[in-house]
Amino acid sequence: MRFWMILLALCASVSAHAALPIQHWVLANGAKVYFVENHDLPMLDVSMDFPAGTAAEPASQGGVASLTRSLLSLGAGGLDDNQIARGLSDVGAVLGGRFDADRAGITLRTLSSPTERTVALEMLARMVQQPTFSDTVLAREKARVIAALKQAELQPESLAARAFQQTVFGSHPYARRDSGEIASVSRLTSADLRAFYRSHYAAQGAVIALIGDISRTDAERVAQQLTAALPPASQAANLVIPPVPALPQAVTRTIPFPAKQSQVLIGQPGVTRADPDYFALYVGNYVLGGGGFDSRLLNEVRQKRGLAYSAYSYFSPMRASGVFQMGLQTRVDQTQQAVQVVRDTLAEFVENGVSEAELTQAKNNIVGGFPLRIDSNKKILEYLAVIGFYDLPLNYLEAFPARIEAVTAAQIQAAFKRHVHSDRMVTVIVGGGTQ
Repeated sequence: MRFWMILLALCASVSAHAALPIQHWVLANGAKVYFVENHDLPMLDVSMDFPAGTAAEPASQGGVASLTRSLLSLGAGGLDDNQIARGLSDVGAVLGGRFDADRAGITLRTLSSPTERTVALEMLARMVQQPTFSDTVLAREKARVIAALKQAELQPESLAARAFQQTVFGSHPYARRDSGEIASVSRLTSADLRAFYRSHYAAQGAVIALIGDISRTDAERVAQQLTAALPPASQAANLVIPPVPALPQAVTRTIPFPAKQSQVLIGQPGVTRADPDYFALYVGNYVLGGGGFDSRLLNEVRQKRGLAYSAYSYFSPMRASGVFQMGLQTRVDQTQQAVQVVRDTLAEFVENGVSEAELTQAKNNIVGGFPLRIDSNKKILEYLAVIGFYDLPLNYLEAFPARIEAVTAAQIQAAFKRHVHSDRMVTVIVGGGTQ
């Protein structure tokens, strides 16, 4: 554990930030590789990410991206889903994944000993390079997705999230639901999934992240093994996600629902991963609504007025502008009061910014909690994948505490005024009232 003890000690120090030894190279086929060598545990964590999220799918084929990602592990290279699951279980390997509007990813954790590692990596290579997309499995998964979509129509949280996403993003691809819609999912065929796979799972767009008990030479072999038979780059779609348009005016949607509590979401398009104001917005949002009991929203909504148990805000940066969102749940008869408190708190925050005391507290908590962000191989693996997918600098983790410390109150105020328009917010209320 010496590696981790040293790493945590470095992270906790403002004067000596963590220097994670990230190695990076690009394969001849165009795949990008990010690797951290650590022999303290006999484990290897691997992830593969592709530009194959919801925003990449045709508008008429909602759900094809998510189902393509799901079916990678449900039949490949002559093995069915049960054989894949048993093969991984027999060597103690664990499969996982992630999916959002920008990317589709698959993860693997395995013992680093040659016997177990070889079997696990062979399984992963089959999944990403030889997916079957069986008609039978697709029919089963479509039925599961459709059942979940029908169930979501009965849940106020899901109704609010869906209406909010559609209203904030309008006709932009980010407005699409990850799982698709009932009608679009019903129409999907195995041929649709195969076409999407060929277009979006090329090596040229792949990001491979590895951390664990192997050498650089072994990491190079693993990366080559996992990408050698991916679809050729010539078939890869040249995915360009269009800019997210700004909201021209405030919009309020009220969706009736028979419940004692109203679900309230308020927000707008936010920022991209590459925005230079990211760190100022990150620190500022801690003060506004990201810092729990330290935040203004919770203080105004809960502590002072008892209108809700919780109130929050966050930015979700993406390749294009992700969402800026605030939210709470409150009694139906208190809904309008709670909404007004949130709006007023935001408007005051944008206009006047943060105090020096708030700024100091935010920085101390963010920097002090930073070691917990990288205290496991799994967490570091996710950062490696994000660094690779969004082309962040290799010293991103090392520089993070210093970037936080460098933020000033003036920068926060300027950044919020540039990006957050309190007079042009989407407000979605589910519960009570009329639509």
